[in-house]
Amino acid sequence: MCGIVAANAERNILPILIDGLRRLEYRGYDSAGIACLDDEGELIRHAEVGKVATLVDGLPDGLAGHVGIAHTRWATHGAPSRRNAHPHLSAGRVAVVHNGIIENHLALKAQLIDQGYRFESETDTEVIAHLIDSQLRRFEDPCDAIRAAIARLEGAYALAIFLKDVPERIFGARLGSPLVVGVGVGEHFLASDAAALVPVTQQMIFLEDGDLVEVWRDRCRVTRLDGGTEVARPIRISSLPADSADRGSYRHFMEKEIHEQPEAIASTLEAHLDGTRVCPSLDRAMLARVEAVHIIACGTSYHAGLVARYWIEKLARLPVSVEIASEYRNRRPAVPNNTLLVAISQSGETADTLAAIEHTRNASYLATLGICNVPESAITRACDHVLMTRAGLEIGVASTKAFTTQLTVLLLLAAALAEAHGASAEQHRKVLEALGQAAQQAREVLAMDEHVQAVAEEIATKPHALFLGRGEEYPIAMEGALKLKEISYIHAEAYAAGELKHGPLALVDESLPVVVTASSNDILTKLISNLHEVRARGGQLYVFADQGVTMEDDADLRLIRVPAPHSIISPILQVLPLQFLAYHVGILKGTDVDQPRNLAKSVTVE
Repeated sequence: MCGIVAANAERNILPILIDGLRRLEYRGYDSAGIACLDDEGELIRHAEVGKVATLVDGLPDGLAGHVGIAHTRWATHGAPSRRNAHPHLSAGRVAVVHNGIIENHLALKAQLIDQGYRFESETDTEVIAHLIDSQLRRFEDPCDAIRAAIARLEGAYALAIFLKDVPERIFGARLGSPLVVGVGVGEHFLASDAAALVPVTQQMIFLEDGDLVEVWRDRCRVTRLDGGTEVARPIRISSLPADSADRGSYRHFMEKEIHEQPEAIASTLEAHLDGTRVCPSLDRAMLARVEAVHIIACGTSYHAGLVARYWIEKLARLPVSVEIASEYRNRRPAVPNNTLLVAISQSGETADTLAAIEHTRNASYLATLGICNVPESAITRACDHVLMTRAGLEIGVASTKAFTTQLTVLLLLAAALAEAHGASAEQHRKVLEALGQAAQQAREVLAMDEHVQAVAEEIATKPHALFLGRGEEYPIAMEGALKLKEISYIHAEAYAAGELKHGPLALVDESLPVVVTASSNDILTKLISNLHEVRARGGQLYVFADQGVTMEDDADLRLIRVPAPHSIISPILQVLPLQFLAYHVGILKGTDVDQPRNLAKSVTVE
């Protein structure tokens, strides 16, 4: 979950490394560091606890270099501190930055201590630096030394390595964590995310697991870690604009990304609609064979999968199960004949979801389908079929536009499955009509921001909150609770409203805000009964309701009208004010809404 950037160029690479770290700060912000060769040929390392701005303030005046590596950290092994910050050095000649987890680092550390190495940090990464140094004593070729060191590692890694005695090259390797090469003119780069490099190049080489890359200024060479065979990896042009990590006129990335959702939804629809045909990239014969669907995901993507279950079962009449990926991989699921596996991940690099996909290799799935926002990510390569969301780069740790574009793709998938299984033309028309209105209706919902701010002022003073929903809006209540927890650090829980009397009602009193999403659907009367249960116990209700819901404001029920009629896309629209609610509560409580404590954007470690 950390950010890696490295550069080899004729020009001073310090501004490139710093800008790259700023663009990757959403991946980790516990500490940051740089290692480079200065103009005197000395290996300089500097690291600071906290954000990249703190690192910049602490850099020596006039520091410059032409080759170096940098890192922004999300702590796993060892608390945030200067000594645990990357890069890690060995013998004054090896510098390493690392994303991932080395599972056997304790055993390796004990062996290296016996060899006389002294450890300065609590991290698993320092083991890699000392291992490489120990192998440099055995091998003349630095690539052979790096291969021998990496061969002893168990776990996941993306590595950028710099050797003082080989100043013309930097080295990179990956297994289970992303790493990309940026190809420039007379300069080359490495990063854990293409977003770090788009200001200096749009040409990218996406490395595969098991690759080792040598990066000179004017070229790079990719070989395999297990034998050294040279391999060709294609150069691809990144679609990310150079200003994709710019907040523009918005105060925070989260605010910007909430407002970008109408355009992201429209772009996603455009990518997967061909007239009245949905998901034209998917083989209709394969869809017609599907008899069941398994969905695996984590966090916000899991909530998207839960909404999809309602849609697929309603439209296509197929049984659906939705699993948290980290739980799925720890058991032996029963797979019915002709089951489609759907894996959802914003980054395409989510470690638990990737591991769950690998866990399915011996299962008899009809096919695997990845839903992802990042081209060339691991999930796009691991699945038989892929449906890309078109959210664009999402910087805020709390997912917003990635979630609504996932929902958009999942509804399209539900419609494609329904069409392949003989759904009526009228049903298909209604779904397409609703989707066609989604972007404009999302704009209308986003215009209610001021009404949400008033609710936020009341909830910000509370230590707890309860979210309720029924049907496909129960997962939206779960997403609303998650957003409030992530951004404001208020403890929030979500329940299916019908479960109130089975325990959660004990929490309800006049101090507990209860947030409800209400749509004018066929279970509205049951939801209203649940709300009466809350009111009878003195609970304060905040109800986000569409135009068809008949309710009135009073002392214990605050009605916030969502300016859109109920339709099959209601979950997409209902989540928007809940995102705003979390955002404004976070602002009022003074939290860092873009980079909440203890969290990182892409969970690439288990």
